[in-house]
Amino acid sequence: MTAATATRQGASDIATTIANALRELGVPGLPRNYELLYEVFTGTNETLQGEFFALGNRATQEQLDGLGRKYLMQSNGYGIVESARAQIEVKLDEIRELLNRERDSLDKYGLILDRTSDGLNGRDAVTKEFLQKILAITTAATETTRQQSQQIASSIVDKSAELESVKTKLEEYKKLADTDALTQIGNRRAFDAALSGLYASKRATMFGSLLLIDIDRFKEINDRFGHPVGDRIIQLVAGILRDSVGDGGFVARTGGEEFAIVIEGLPEESVAKLAERLRAEIEGTTFANRESGTNYGPVTVSAGICMASEASGPADLYAKVDGAMYASKVNGRNRVTRHSAMSAGAASKNWMLYRSE
Repeated sequence: MTAATATRQGASDIATTIANALRELGVPGLPRNYELLYEVFTGTNETLQGEFFALGNRATQEQLDGLGRKYLMQSNGYGIVESARAQIEVKLDEIRELLNRERDSLDKYGLILDRTSDGLNGRDAVTKEFLQKILAITTAATETTRQQSQQIASSIVDKSAELESVKTKLEEYKKLADTDALTQIGNRRAFDAALSGLYASKRATMFGSLLLIDIDRFKEINDRFGHPVGDRIIQLVAGILRDSVGDGGFVARTGGEEFAIVIEGLPEESVAKLAERLRAEIEGTTFANRESGTNYGPVTVSAGICMASEASGPADLYAKVDGAMYASKVNGRNRVTRHSAMSAGAASKNWMLYRSE
């Protein structure tokens, strides 16, 4: 399969493109294969695309998995998380086994003392030799129990340290699984969870909102300056959003040049002011190459907002905010539109009008 073939296929439905590619390669339609090929055919990572096409028609599953691990580590995050959780369960089982051994050891020790006491109580006379024998038995039992307890305690300390290490790695893996590799902000998976949180309680729904932001004419930027510049602009915009929003909202990259901010605790007017401030800040930022002096701007964004209380659930809220953002696009771009302000007779959405920019 050649890059030219993939380009021609890219004009058709992406699902068909991926299915044809998998069939041509002779590999199964596993979710991780779909994810990798989706990134190849729709993403902006030219290095990944080059390495994929260099495999030709005889790529093995092992080679595809290698590319996935190399370029899509965030996509493997939950698998890694599950592995770490399994390790934690193993460590906990080992600690439980050690505690059970300690309990059994103490039970046996207690049984020896009970039998010794019973033996003493059942005798009318106790000789010196008998006492010496009892002392030897109890001393040996005590020393054995002490040594076993020390060994078990030491093992528990070691296992606890190992458990803490795995738990630390688990937290790192969780962060990786919810982080967009290019921008280091939340990814679509984390965004979906945050969006659902707006409907976790009546209060969250009443004072929650969603803001979508899309870079205007991004395709023109990629076509004119190349994908590496496009990726850098995406990173810079993400940084502006993250630093400006701070703890006031959850910022994520939901795909391509689109960003989302899940906000809690603000009325619509405050959300609109925040969106306008972000729009103006991005418009006022100089996107240029310091070495060459090439100016890649102006870079502007179109945004849409909607309160969670205006939607029936996460999917409905996203659709309404996306419609508001689309209205910003068709009305001249570089603006913010509220869903509540849109007229009932607004034009139906035409994805290709701005998705092909």
